[in-house]
Amino acid sequence: MLHADDTPVQVLLPGNKKTKTGRLWAYVRDDRNAGSALAPAVWFAYSPDRKGIHPQTHLACFSGVLQADAYAGFNELYRNGRITEAACWAHARRKIHDVHVRIPSALTEEALEQIGQLYAIEADIRGMPAEQRLAERQRKTKPLLKSLESWLREKMKTLSRHSELAKAFAYALNQWPALTYYANDGWVEIDNNIAENALRAVSLGRKNFLFFGSDHGGGGERYCTA
Repeated sequence: MLHADDTPVQVLLPGNKKTKTGRLWAYVRDDRNAGSALAPAVWFAYSPDRKGIHPQTHLACFSGVLQADAYAGFNELYRNGRITEAACWAHARRKIHDVHVRIPSALTEEALEQIGQLYAIEADIRGMPAEQRLAERQRKTKPLLKSLESWLREKMKTLSRHSELAKAFAYALNQWPALTYYANDGWVEIDNNIAENALRAVSLGRKNFLFFGSDHGGGGERYCTA
């Protein structure tokens, strides 16, 4: 079980004072929410761009569940079944919440309320053994997910497909198998916040440096191995 995320970083172009955008990838193992006593670990990897070949190379020897956002560059990893996709409810919720902030409505309130119920269950079972988490999710979460899916599909019929709310709902529905995978695996989280939190160190680092010196020894790669 791994969590993955990435963030942009500025890298100095050789021979001039301009910068380009590279990427820093974080791959995290942290099963403490499922009762594991194993210490968490994170690996940072640098790449000069965001092409999908980079995570595909990074995870060439990995098999298991990968929890990440809906970045298309991960899709190739899921094709042969060696890696199972688990999506992130925080991303799905955020899209609805962003619409709610701009155009609050009964629909956005109801959607956020239902997602909030899913998170309330997770708060109650955090730290329990994976088997117990799974049992609680089977009993409580799966019925809520079934109801939420039906509700979203029904409301989609009433919305213009070009509306921001329809796009937010479609984002969730298009990922539904991956978004609901966690209900069938006690080791998997409801969201990918573990990886996002690991990258906060990079955000803090930006306050101390303006850019990486280069792609290689003096910059991104050295940052990842420091």
